[in-house]
Amino acid sequence: MNTPTALPAPPRLRRFACMMYEAVLLFGVVFLADYLFDTLTQSRSGLMLRPARQLWLFMAIGLYFVVCWRRSGQTLPMKTWNIRLVTRDGSAPSLTRLVWRYGLAWVLPLIAALAVWGLESLTRWPATLMFIVAAPFAIFIGSWLDPEGQFLHDRWAGTRLVTVPASTRAARKSPAGA
Repeated sequence: MNTPTALPAPPRLRRFACMMYEAVLLFGVVFLADYLFDTLTQSRSGLMLRPARQLWLFMAIGLYFVVCWRRSGQTLPMKTWNIRLVTRDGSAPSLTRLVWRYGLAWVLPLIAALAVWGLESLTRWPATLMFIVAAPFAIFIGSWLDPEGQFLHDRWAGTRLVTVPASTRAARKSPAGA
């Protein structure tokens, strides 16, 4: 059996596909969280209480990820694409490390968003489409610079994404003693 530290990083294309699947599921998470926010605050517009709404959604998305990662090291899309989150030594990450990873994952997309915003204000060129493309892909920049192909926020948080071997998946599905 492979030691956890010997497990390879998933290919970038698989990570991207996982992220696209994750975006579809996050639509449901955001919809439910926003519905709950509107119900609790009696707001009738997405512009009412906008900063509070953004903080609420940031926390709801974070709760979704941290709970999934804490439970099994995987969200549903990560299970589908055979990707697991572990620490550098292959063990399950602590709750603090998971929260730290979630926060750090926002750094590069925010920098990309600020860069696009700055470009738009300097050139007066509407860069909304560029923002939509640049921010999600900014997260991959560090993976081309990292010797193991890991995301920059994983390097900072002391975590890594690994490919789950087929033998591990089959062992988890079969009942014990059968």
